[in-house]
Amino acid sequence: MISERTLLENYGISWYLVSNAEISQLIQRKSFVSRNGGLKVWLVRLHYLCLDLFNVENTFVHKLYTMKITKGVLGNAIVIGALGVFCAGAADSTIEQMSSKMPPLAGATGWLNSPPLTANGLRGKVVLVDFWTYSCINWRRTLPYISAWAAKYKNQGLVVIGVHTPEFSFEHYAGNVNNAVREMKIDYPIAIDDNYAIWNAFRNEYWPASYFIDAQGHIRQHQFGEGSYQESEKIIQQLLTEAGAKAVPGGFVSVHADGSEAAADWASLQSSENYVGYSRTGNFASPGGAAADRNMVYNVPSRLTLNQWALSGDWTMGAEATVLNKPNGKMLYCFHARDLQLVMGPSTTGTPVRFRVLIDGQVPGAAHGVDVDSQGNGLVTEPRMYQLIRQQGVIVDRLFEIEFLDPGVTTFSYTFG
Repeated sequence: MISERTLLENYGISWYLVSNAEISQLIQRKSFVSRNGGLKVWLVRLHYLCLDLFNVENTFVHKLYTMKITKGVLGNAIVIGALGVFCAGAADSTIEQMSSKMPPLAGATGWLNSPPLTANGLRGKVVLVDFWTYSCINWRRTLPYISAWAAKYKNQGLVVIGVHTPEFSFEHYAGNVNNAVREMKIDYPIAIDDNYAIWNAFRNEYWPASYFIDAQGHIRQHQFGEGSYQESEKIIQQLLTEAGAKAVPGGFVSVHADGSEAAADWASLQSSENYVGYSRTGNFASPGGAAADRNMVYNVPSRLTLNQWALSGDWTMGAEATVLNKPNGKMLYCFHARDLQLVMGPSTTGTPVRFRVLIDGQVPGAAHGVDVDSQGNGLVTEPRMYQLIRQQGVIVDRLFEIEFLDPGVTTFSYTFG
């Protein structure tokens, strides 16, 4: 059988082997997360080739996943294909038609906002199954649309089910998920999928991922990642009409998202998500590198280039997260994006950690995020994503610095928008 690489080369498609650092300078992250291999994988725009990958046919999207880094460790490389011949325009569409039976929901370890639901019990309803994890920025930016659809089409028979499948260890704790559901004002049914039973039944690989199921219990379409909101709403309207619903509303929901739910500034985005545990981090620049699973006093190099990061102070870098052992530890990151978020939490429940943020050595002022005041002050009170920077105006390379005034903070990943 002809290899995928040979097939693509027959269409005149070139392949490039580039390092993580080079990728960071060449690509823009685009909108969805893969758990395959424990990495987040992006549809990307290769500016230097003037090619868009924003509307690649889904079969070739899957090829991209098979060609990514298999271990997210510093120094690995990734093969990126310039799939220009398969691009169909500028729309952010990864919707694909399907025809398969809805898997069971019996593997849920718990339910919120609803008694347990079953695939058989949902027959006659149009169902939207949305895979999410509460610290994921890509999912968070889709939430306003998911919530708006649940409200708009509820009386016509749409049932939205959020399947919370955790990425980080703290997302396995029911109390944390409960808090997130309450704080985000999510009122549609939530299936807790701590053991990945529903995830695996759907053969899902992505956060976020939406599956559109008709009244006969068949998955008709799916959407991986952010975007394609009007196309998704058209699918909902179509399936409701097919099911015989009366007076299905037309048009599209109007969403006014702010804070962490505001759409990313894709045009300016040159920094992609980076984990800070040694198993999946990249571009770590403290002299001497990472010391796995042991205390280390780290220092900052004289200069950080774009998308490099470093530690200062006494830290322990674990496989999943990096923990501060003594007060006044710092993290620095050279980034290029409107927004910067950090997933983190106190190491001891109920013991908040004070922090101070600087950007290019100055207090953020008007560039502060929702979890920081204009002087850069904030407090880590619970494990979640914290929005620390939201810039205004022209976006350029910036040096972000966060100093934790107290010990006992656990940090997981940086995200950008």
